[in-house]
Amino acid sequence: MEVLCYNFASNPKFTAISAGRNDTSKIFTIGRNMKMGGSRVRPSALPLKMSTLISMSDSSAPVVSAPASLQDVEAGKLIENNPTGGNSEELFQYLLEILGSRVYDVAIDSPLQHAAKISKKLGVNLFIKREDMQSVFSFKLRGAYNMMTKLTKEQLEKGVITASAGNHAQGVALGAQRLNCTAKIVMPVTTPEIKREAVANLGGTVVLEGDTFDEAQTHALKLAEKEGLTFIPPFDHRDVIIGQGTIGIEINRQLKDIHAIFVPVGGGGLIAGVAAYFKKIAPNTKIIGVEPFGASSMTLSLHHGERVKLEQVDNFADGVAVALVGEETFRICKDLVDGMVLVGRDAISAAVKDVYEEGRNILETSGALAIAGAEAYCKYYNIKDENVVAIASGANMDFSKLKLVVDLADIGGQREALLATFMPEETGSFKKFCELVGSMNITELTYRFNSGRKQALVLYSVGVHKKSDLEALMLEMRKSSEMNTVNLSNNDLVKEHLRHLMGGRSDPSNEIFCQFIFPEKPGALRKFLDAFSPRWNITLFHYREQGELDASVLVGFQVPKSEMEEFKNQADNLGYSYEIESLNEASKLIIE
Repeated sequence: MEVLCYNFASNPKFTAISAGRNDTSKIFTIGRNMKMGGSRVRPSALPLKMSTLISMSDSSAPVVSAPASLQDVEAGKLIENNPTGGNSEELFQYLLEILGSRVYDVAIDSPLQHAAKISKKLGVNLFIKREDMQSVFSFKLRGAYNMMTKLTKEQLEKGVITASAGNHAQGVALGAQRLNCTAKIVMPVTTPEIKREAVANLGGTVVLEGDTFDEAQTHALKLAEKEGLTFIPPFDHRDVIIGQGTIGIEINRQLKDIHAIFVPVGGGGLIAGVAAYFKKIAPNTKIIGVEPFGASSMTLSLHHGERVKLEQVDNFADGVAVALVGEETFRICKDLVDGMVLVGRDAISAAVKDVYEEGRNILETSGALAIAGAEAYCKYYNIKDENVVAIASGANMDFSKLKLVVDLADIGGQREALLATFMPEETGSFKKFCELVGSMNITELTYRFNSGRKQALVLYSVGVHKKSDLEALMLEMRKSSEMNTVNLSNNDLVKEHLRHLMGGRSDPSNEIFCQFIFPEKPGALRKFLDAFSPRWNITLFHYREQGELDASVLVGFQVPKSEMEEFKNQADNLGYSYEIESLNEASKLIIE
């Protein structure tokens, strides 16, 4: 099947693009969402989460500024890698070691389940590899245990150590329990209690250190050297890759004639292992990695031809929120992986819902990533009647994150649209609005009278059964010169903050809006306030917990133009990721 691919070789650089303004009387998507290839529209990323790339292979390399380097890549579009095929003898050695791995001391041969409902929706045969059914609800125990079985008796007697805030920690703790050795797990102090308890229940000793994973890992490496412990890396080790590669054995035995296997990518251990096996046994099967737009370290590394580090990473799919992929994993992926697919938060959330509706199973966000990628790819290329596999990598969902996933799921699955309608602020207008929208199922509606405006704003969500229903509604609203309507479904600022801030404003002078990423730890707010207050007046503050190690916060300030450089310097020195949102048309439409 011939498809159009975005080719690294023919595109020496991703180009940063910015959104233009549009007439609000027409149907358009606001903010950073780019229309590409006619009718397709990519769900927006979180650009503040991915602002700078740093080359890691050369410490003297200049910083590459790429705030929107992936903004022109649509969800589901294959970003082709053009693999070389690797060294045949080396691949054969990987194959032998994968076949001889002892992972089944702790792991199950996880089922490959046909997803009937999703398959019918897509027109393909989609199979989900259920790694979420492992005893620790993740594939991570395979790689960790395989490496630990290779340790000497003396190494096991001294014990092992790792740094992790999630699934890898449980894999190491379980492996240590089975091999009768001690395990220290260094976690950031911001790690949720449920994850600490999971490790402790498996016999691991939890050590809390640092606010971030990097700080925790630095401490773990120091402890390993000081106490003679063996460090078990989460992905960048040959034996870890081999352990993850056993998933490839099972998929190949469970299903033949596979068009593509979609693999979630964080540090690259899982996809490197699966590719090492499949490209030796069934080389015609495509191995496609899936990353979130805001955590695309492998995609960008393949583009640059060397590992690059993301200065900021979107933690929504926290299991794959890795700033720098591994050396060995990158080398294998460069040689063997066919390409990468990117998806947004909406699509990931929609995939969580799809899997739940399929079999009443709740995946974590990173666990549903490959399914989101498979769905987006099949839709983009109109793939039909092919066998497609997606690896469900884990089910350790933080309960506090479920609300955010639910909020995003219907929009991501195109089952709900978030709209804004401007109508005259006069008697009878709201009734007329309701009559126009009455044919649709309204799932949320917010309206606030404002005597200072000639036009009122109604922000609402409607259920979408068929795309044609939404198109018909938008056409009907356009016919009414008094009911200008905007589709805000793909604007992250609206979905995360502005839909909760209806009520207008008191029109303070020199007001700007910024979105900050706060670490979820005591003192974060105080540090923020110390940096800006009372120097600049705070006019708005909206915080939303996301069940992660950090949280998105929308803040309004009064900053005269003459003080903007001083404000930016202060924001830079604070150390929190941020984006000035005042140029986002959505903020102007809804708050002004």
